Amino acid sequence: MIPSTISVTTSFLAVYLTFRRSPYFALAYAANDIVLIILWILASLYDIRYVSVVVCFIAFFANDIYGFVSWRKMKTRQQEITNVVSIM
Repeated sequence: MIPSTISVTTSFLAVYLTFRRSPYFALAYAANDIVLIILWILASLYDIRYVSVVVCFIAFFANDIYGFVSWRKMKTRQQEITNVVSIM
């Protein structure tokens, strides 16, 4: 019950941060992915067919980290452009 509650909480936080257009939304989704990876690993101990779901959430985790890094790079580029424009 506790891991499921943590998963719902991190999902809600991720959606809220997405709505607020915060780059940290990706970290909240990554946290949720970690919880889900753990849950599905535990499930796959009982049934090997669930390993494919673990792989899927590992891919989601990698995508979320990539998204966070990309948002940070975009923010840096936009600040540089804003600084150049304000100087002109």
